[in-house]
Amino acid sequence: MSLTDWIVLALTLLGIVSYGIWKSGRSNNIDHYLAGDRSLPWYHVGLSVMATQASAITFLSAPGQAYSDGMRFVQFYFGLPLAMIVLCITFVPIFHHLKVYTAYEFLEKRFDLKTRALTALLFLIQRGLSTAITIYAPAIILSGILHINTTYTTLFIGGLVLFYTVYGGAKAVSYTQLLQMSIIFLGMFTAGCFVVYLLPKQVGFIDAIKIAGTEGRMNIIDWKFDPNNRYNIWSGIIGGFFLQLSYFGTDQSQVGRYLTGSSVGQSRLGLIMNGLMKIPMQFLILLLGVLVFTFYQFNRPPVFFNNYEVEQIKKTPYANAFNKLESDYNKAFAEKKAIVETFSKAEKSADNSRLVSAKAALKTANANLDTIRKQAVSVIKKSSGNDNVNDTNYVFLTFVTQYLPKGLIGLLIAIIFLASMGSTASGLNSLASTTVVDIYKRVLKPNASERNYVMASRLSTLFWGLVCIGMALYASKIGNLLEAVNQLGSYIYGTILGVFVVAFYLKNVRATPVFIAAVITEAIICVMGYYETVAYLWLNAIGCIGVIIIAVIINIATPGNKSDLIKA
Repeated sequence: MSLTDWIVLALTLLGIVSYGIWKSGRSNNIDHYLAGDRSLPWYHVGLSVMATQASAITFLSAPGQAYSDGMRFVQFYFGLPLAMIVLCITFVPIFHHLKVYTAYEFLEKRFDLKTRALTALLFLIQRGLSTAITIYAPAIILSGILHINTTYTTLFIGGLVLFYTVYGGAKAVSYTQLLQMSIIFLGMFTAGCFVVYLLPKQVGFIDAIKIAGTEGRMNIIDWKFDPNNRYNIWSGIIGGFFLQLSYFGTDQSQVGRYLTGSSVGQSRLGLIMNGLMKIPMQFLILLLGVLVFTFYQFNRPPVFFNNYEVEQIKKTPYANAFNKLESDYNKAFAEKKAIVETFSKAEKSADNSRLVSAKAALKTANANLDTIRKQAVSVIKKSSGNDNVNDTNYVFLTFVTQYLPKGLIGLLIAIIFLASMGSTASGLNSLASTTVVDIYKRVLKPNASERNYVMASRLSTLFWGLVCIGMALYASKIGNLLEAVNQLGSYIYGTILGVFVVAFYLKNVRATPVFIAAVITEAIICVMGYYETVAYLWLNAIGCIGVIIIAVIINIATPGNKSDLIKA
């Protein structure tokens, strides 16, 4: 990056952190630190909810996902609007009425302490791992720019977010997210315009979409029902609905965001805003990845986008083999580029036979390039000893750093940092609130002072920050970060959602049956996930329904004691 880019990056990050700390004020009580005094308007709530979900993973991995797999990932979000409606009707008014700090407080009121503790523990495991991944995502960027190991960049990013989250609490998180999302929308729109601008003059926006469609990247909707297909309209609407309902309704990182709303109505408006904007936003981010794909049909992409890995292999005995494959790849691309140009001209002509011939030639050229690339990736795996080598997270980063003008590079890098900071800060705040409210305050020190609870919240934020940074150091062993974080959530969200559904709607089910059902279901889900019996989105629906059915069966089969009946 140029000096201008570094200045833009530094000023943006410094401005965001300073603004959040300034607006948050001093936290003298737990309500201010964990819930922002429940005083924020709907647009604050909506943007904070979006910023929590739209981490650096979204802006780093989603374009890479579209580049390699097309638009079909957008179907993942099709269940979101339905989930927002259910949340607004059921979850939001109950949580606001009870004045809870965490979603799991409600479960003790409805069931008992062990059910509350179990769901809180499942959340802490899942959110701790997910937060670690969101810390690692921008560390990839710094590593690629500075050409240093991700260990050092992970420590830097984690420490930066940890600083203002420990100091400012929930208000610092919310105010920084408001500014972050405004800058993010502006920057991503600008990046999309530049991709189209950098295409050859004879290739317009529509032409770019047609070229991407011919190569299988405009696969927006898949109507075929297949339980083993990760992304089709059915897995998106059904599995996605259960995942989004659990994520926004039972994950404290999201519940904590809309509990800061000044009223039930403001929280509802914030969630509706998220439901209406999320699918178009994700569509446009994926479309940006598709446009980058078309751009690389006319401009040679690297054989492997992770520049750090490429530099490392060129220092090993595998260097000659890799260099040979890289040379073959460059020659094959030159041939393909000529075919793409021919195809683009054929698209504009009325000669159907010419178009069919160009499509066939393009398919053959793509197959040749894919073969060479796979061989190169295989050599990298042998050299690094890592079978999970994946470069989709580096596709958009490579484009940004190599082709965008000075200043804009710094802004877009800042955007990915900001997205990471927003989601990481929410994650740390939610981990701290769950630890303090559901464990420390409830079990260890139920009658401590407000000052004690605020200090415990700060120390808990610090503790979880250090734990997440530690786990982030091992995140390089996974593949596409966007898929990884959603797959991880699918192992746990369904079970937690099932417990909440029973709590809300099945008033006769007692505490012990639902606790046993949750333990059994979670074990089943882990086994199914390990053996990949179905696509991961379906685990959310299976987990939720499993808890409900097993809890009802146990409740009927076992007599309950009197206190259980009163509780239910």
